[in-house]
Amino acid sequence: MKIGAWLGSWRFLLSRRWVLFFLTIIVVGYATWWLGEWQFGRLEDRKDRNAIIRANETQDPASVNDVLAPGDPVAADEEWRVVTATGTYDVDDTVIVRYRTDDNGLPGVDAVVPLVTADGTALLVDRGWYGTDDPATTGSDVPAPPEGEVTITGWVRADGTGDSTVVHDQSTRAISSIAIGDALDREVYGGFVDLRSEDPEPAEPLTRAELPELDEGPHFFYGLQWWFFGVLAAAGFGYLAWDERRNGRRGERRPPRRRGPFGARPADQSERVIPPSTGSATPVRNEAAGESRNAAARPNSSGSP
Repeated sequence: MKIGAWLGSWRFLLSRRWVLFFLTIIVVGYATWWLGEWQFGRLEDRKDRNAIIRANETQDPASVNDVLAPGDPVAADEEWRVVTATGTYDVDDTVIVRYRTDDNGLPGVDAVVPLVTADGTALLVDRGWYGTDDPATTGSDVPAPPEGEVTITGWVRADGTGDSTVVHDQSTRAISSIAIGDALDREVYGGFVDLRSEDPEPAEPLTRAELPELDEGPHFFYGLQWWFFGVLAAAGFGYLAWDERRNGRRGERRPPRRRGPFGARPADQSERVIPPSTGSATPVRNEAAGESRNAAARPNSSGSP
C-alpha cells in the first residue's frame, strides 16, 4: 500500500510537460557528453602532434627529395621535419596568403615563393609574414628574396584543405600545393615549407615562423566543463521533480499562512470579520437654546408666550 502511494506521488512525471522536459535533458546530456569527448579527442591529437614535433626537431636536416615528392601528401609523422633544398626563387610566381596576423594581432600577409630546384620541380616556401593592412597587397609589394641560387632550410607542413585554399589572382587564404601548382601551372612538391633560414640572407627578411607551443592547451578542462554541464542538467531535473512532488506544481501552490506577531495563529482561531456599517451617524448640533429652532418659546413678561 505504501509503495503504491509512493508511486502515485510520482505520477505527474508521466504528464506531457514532464516527458518533454525529460527528453530535453536527454538531448542536453548527450550533447554535453559528445562535446566533452570531442575536447578529449583534440587533447589526444595535440599530444600526438607534440610527440611528432619533439621527435623531428632533434633530427638532422634531410634533403627535400627524401621527405617530399610531387603530388604526394605529407605523411603525418613527417610534418615539422626539417628539410633543406637548393634552387632559385621565381619571384613572379609569388602567392600572397591573406588574413594573417602576428603574435600581437597586427594584420599582414604571408609570402609563398616557389623555389625551383635543379630538376625543375618547385618547392613552395612560405618565407614569412609581412605586416600590412592593404587588401590589395601583391608579391611585388613584399620584400624580395635573395637573387640567384639559394639554399634554404625549413619545417615541412601539410597542405590546407577546403574552400580557403582556392587561388585567385595569385592570392589565397590557406596554402595547398595542389591548388597553387594548378594555378601556377607548374610541378610542385606535395606540402610546403615554413622557412627557417636562407643562404644567402635577403636584404630585408620577413618575420619567419616558429615552432608551435608544445603544451596541451585547455582541452582537458574544456572536456571536464562540458561533462559538468551535463551532470548539472540532470541534477536540476531531479531537484525540480522532487520539489513538485513535495510542494505541488509551481503556480498552483497555496500562499503561506499569515503569522501573528507572536508566531503562528492557533488552528481554531478564525479571523475577525467586521461587517460593513448599515446606519448613518447623525451629527450633534450644539447651538444655543435661544438660537435653536427646536428650543421651547420663553414666556414674556405678560405671561403669554
